[in-house]
Amino acid sequence: MENKNLQLVIQLRHELHAHPELSNHEVWTKQYLMEFLKTHTNLEVVDRGRWFYAIYHSKVGKRNIAFRADFDALPIEETIELPYGSKYPGVSHKCGHDGHSSTLCGFALEIDQKGSDNNIYFLFQHAEETGDGAAECAILIEEKKIDEIFGWHNMSGIQENTVYVINGTAQYASKGMSIYMEGIPSHASEPENGINPAFAIAKIIDRIPSFIDPTKNKGNVLCTVVQVDLGEKAFGVNASKGTLRMTIRALYEEEMDRLQRSLENLAQAEAEKYGLKVRFEYQDEFPETTNHEESSNKIRQVCAKKNIPMLELNEAFRASEDFGHYTKLTKGSYCYIGNGEDYPNIHTFEYDFKDDLIETGVELFKGLAEC
Repeated sequence: MENKNLQLVIQLRHELHAHPELSNHEVWTKQYLMEFLKTHTNLEVVDRGRWFYAIYHSKVGKRNIAFRADFDALPIEETIELPYGSKYPGVSHKCGHDGHSSTLCGFALEIDQKGSDNNIYFLFQHAEETGDGAAECAILIEEKKIDEIFGWHNMSGIQENTVYVINGTAQYASKGMSIYMEGIPSHASEPENGINPAFAIAKIIDRIPSFIDPTKNKGNVLCTVVQVDLGEKAFGVNASKGTLRMTIRALYEEEMDRLQRSLENLAQAEAEKYGLKVRFEYQDEFPETTNHEESSNKIRQVCAKKNIPMLELNEAFRASEDFGHYTKLTKGSYCYIGNGEDYPNIHTFEYDFKDDLIETGVELFKGLAEC
């Protein structure tokens, strides 16, 4: 990578870090990235509202290859001292999306200057943290007949500046599930005259271990109770409303869907038994992120050719990633570049993206652009 390009995108990364924006509110971030590409490249830049993409039109135009980066931040306070620290209280880039977008910009600079035999699409995506972004941006795959798509994430707990790749599932499917139950209030001294959802909610929680029993599932299935909200601090009132919130998660999306159906069926049966109203709500929905072996092999080949350290990922990450929306529609692979085995984890106060990963990401993408 040209040093002038590297220095330019490191400066860009620091600007993005200083101005973090939460999912679906990335107005400044998107505009700043677009202006950077318009100023420093001759690429076509296409604004799609909450997201955008840039295109390198090859004179040869063999294939259409897309590369994706996310640009939203997290609702976490910046507590470490940085010369480019967050200017916004309670919001910071504690997942490294500032680094991902800067890497994609660095790659764009190199392709614009040096060319490619393929048409390259630089996809800048909003709202990865909530799972909204890729579901909206995936329209690009069909509109532009994308043949293959690649992306990467920085990751702590693995060797520094080493690329990790896996075939098949790379990250679990997950979603937030809320069960709302409503009965009838009564005086606490006359519970028989009301309908309290506590017993139904307790029975649902009690059945969770049987639903996630590893002997009954092909892959790992998880159900984490994150909140139980029942009644109020009013000792004279028999509670009539209750909410059970869970994160359901699985190695295979089909098994997460089966867990969802099992929870819904049980909740409906308990509601009918006790005379409760019941409804369900879902959010933060992430598909299973599945890598195609052919695409993962290209990552392996590029690393070997460019002498980029590479290791096989032994198992999928339990945390979710919305990149799976893309690989449902076309070939692709999502890989990881290590921050270091003892480096602070993403989504923690101590974390900051490591600038020296940018060049590794750019060189990997440059190799993939010619595959």
